[in-house]
Amino acid sequence: MSSDIRCGRVLIVGAGVMGREYARVLQHLSIPFTLVSRGEKSAQTTSESLGMEVHSGGLDLFLRTHSSQIFDSAIVAVGIAELSGVCSTLLDAGIPSILLEKPGGATVREIQLLADRSEKLGAMVYLAYNRRYYASVRKARETIDQDGGVTSFHFEFTEWPSVVAPLPLSKLVKENWFLANSTHVVDLAFYLGGKPRTLSSYHAGTLHWHPVAARFVGAGITELGALFSYCANWEAPGRWGVEIMTRAHRLILRPLEKLQSSSHGSVAVVPVDIEDDDDLRFKPGLLSEVNDFLNQAENLPTIQDQVANIALYSQICPLA
Repeated sequence: MSSDIRCGRVLIVGAGVMGREYARVLQHLSIPFTLVSRGEKSAQTTSESLGMEVHSGGLDLFLRTHSSQIFDSAIVAVGIAELSGVCSTLLDAGIPSILLEKPGGATVREIQLLADRSEKLGAMVYLAYNRRYYASVRKARETIDQDGGVTSFHFEFTEWPSVVAPLPLSKLVKENWFLANSTHVVDLAFYLGGKPRTLSSYHAGTLHWHPVAARFVGAGITELGALFSYCANWEAPGRWGVEIMTRAHRLILRPLEKLQSSSHGSVAVVPVDIEDDDDLRFKPGLLSEVNDFLNQAENLPTIQDQVANIALYSQICPLA
C-alpha cells in the first residue's frame, strides 16, 4: 500500500486499545508521532507494547509543557464521553487537521458545537468511520461501479443488550447508543448505497439502558433512485449486515469484514476473494483510513457531514 504521506508529526491522544492501534499503523508507515495518555497505567502498558515513550497526565498538561506548533495533525482516540472536549482543546491549540473517533461526541449538541468551532477556526475535523475502508467494502465498491451502480440495498444494525448493558460507560452514552455505535452500519450502508432523498421510519419498544427505542424498521429512496430498507431488533437475535443489489449481483457484507455474492440464475452464495492482508495485520480498515487522512481524506466524512447526517439519524432513532 502506498504511504506517500504529506503530513508531518502526528499527535495521538489516548493510549487505550484504539490509541495503540493507531500508533502501530503510524509506526508501520514510518510517520513520526507523539502519544499522550491521561492515565499512568495505560501509558506504561502502551509504552511497553510499542517500545516508545508515552506521555501521561493528559492533554492539558502536555500542551502546557510542549508546543503544539510541531504537529500538523492529530488523532483523537479517547472514550466517547471525552471526544468533544479533547477535540476542542486541540482546535484551540491550533491543530489544523484532526481525525476524531466516531461519532464525534456523546450528544448532538457536542457534535454541533465542534462543527461550528472547527469552521470558525478554519480547521478540518474528520470522523473515523473505519468500516468504509475494509477490504471487503473496497471490493464491493469496485463491483458496484462495474455493474453500473446500486439498484437497492438493505441493512441491519441489531445491537446485543447482553454485551452493551454491562459496559462501564456513562448513562448518557448508553442512552445514545444508536449514535455511538449503530451509526457504524448506517454510515456504511449509505456510503455504499447512496444518500437518502426520502425516508419513512418507525421505532418501538424500550430497554432500561436505551429507553427511546429497541426495534426499528424503515425504508426510502436515495438521491440516485435506489430503493433501500433497514431493520433492527435489539430485543431479538441478530447481527450487523449490509446487502447491496446491482443489476448483476447481490453483495452481502455479513460480517462486514467479509464479502459474499450471488448472481442471476443461482441461489448459491459464494465468498468473494479480497485482498485483506492489511486488515488481518492491523485493525480492519485502519491502515487505509490513516493513509487517506494523512493524504487527501477523500472518503472520510467531516464533522459538518456528521451534523447533516444527524438529521437523518434522528429520524431512525431519537437522539439526545
